[in-house]
Amino acid sequence: MTSDDLPDLRPDTLAVRAGITRTPFDEMAEPIFLTQGYVYPTAEEAEAAFAGEIDRYQYSRYGNPTVTMFEDRLAAIEGAEDCFATATGMAAVFVSMGAILQQGSRLVAARALFGSSITVFNEYFAKWGIRVDYVDGHVNADWERALAEPADAIYVESPTNPMQDVIDIPFVAALAKKAGALFIVDNVFATPLGQRPLELGADAVVYSATKHIDGQGRVLGGAVLGGAEYVDKVRTMVRTMGATMSPFNAWVLGKSLETLPVRVRAQAASALDLAAWLEAHPKVAVTRHPFLPSHPQHDLALRQMTLGGTLVTIDVALPEGVDPHGDEAKAITFRFLNALRIIDISNNLGDAKSIATHPATTTHRKLGVEGRAAVGMCAATVRLSIGLEDVEDLRADLARALETI
Repeated sequence: MTSDDLPDLRPDTLAVRAGITRTPFDEMAEPIFLTQGYVYPTAEEAEAAFAGEIDRYQYSRYGNPTVTMFEDRLAAIEGAEDCFATATGMAAVFVSMGAILQQGSRLVAARALFGSSITVFNEYFAKWGIRVDYVDGHVNADWERALAEPADAIYVESPTNPMQDVIDIPFVAALAKKAGALFIVDNVFATPLGQRPLELGADAVVYSATKHIDGQGRVLGGAVLGGAEYVDKVRTMVRTMGATMSPFNAWVLGKSLETLPVRVRAQAASALDLAAWLEAHPKVAVTRHPFLPSHPQHDLALRQMTLGGTLVTIDVALPEGVDPHGDEAKAITFRFLNALRIIDISNNLGDAKSIATHPATTTHRKLGVEGRAAVGMCAATVRLSIGLEDVEDLRADLARALETI
């Protein structure tokens, strides 16, 4: 992107779209347009706005200058033609497909997904007559079989939540084009700094902006990015159904983008450091991080990712004979979690504060034992989201907690 291609992201420019006159001074922090609607100088202009004859703000469910500021800046970071912000990450997941799928459509999805995404597919898309076929996303042969027949959409996470499988995005993108499918990548784990799905061949990217983009545990938000024609379909759906981002949340997230590179790069460095240390620890049975040489898709991760991410997934070591899916394994893992003092127990990720999550009883509870086992997850699995604390303090906290098991 050249300097001539960069969008004008100044608040002054965005405000003009709404006919808002700026004050005679320029703020260092962008203003928040906390309004539900806008006024028109004449009835004729209101008519022209609703007829689509002029481009101006009408109602904040349709568009808001502060939200536009966030959307334009995230699109510039991602290298996308357009972006539409949603109230939450799951709203983004839903509308990324809801805007293009209909009864009789076929969706092909990787089996390893966030639990709520699977719930949307199995309980709602299926009820509405949308066929959903799952594949092992890290197995290219499975994609070849699944996409030998036409499909309408493909949906993956890469790396996956929480097991950190890496999907060969260029490989799937080539198959998607042959199958006539729109290829959507949930890029939350990698972040816009660590992976560029659109450059790798994907058609669209979704984010839970609640995660790294906010990164400080304050607000909810989501985003769908891609080509202008596709994002306009998303925009049309969301502004009718109402799952739009609030101006205040957009302002917070816009400010968060200013520190995103500093935060994520520091977190990713600590995560890789701790992953290597955990892998050698006798109380840890398995450690998963895309940039560890032991990762099954390590070479692929190095080819398509520039950062390994801020997450480390481990299975704590269990005594011989303990069922990894049973209550004893859960009790041992809970002992480890409850012994942590710096790392908090929560179901979020990507925060400046380090977080430990037990997926089997929280984020992926609804999958059931069989569903979790199918993606390699068990009751001993813990997802660690590494924050900005001193890495030696985090190492000491993990060491102390591991000693309790």
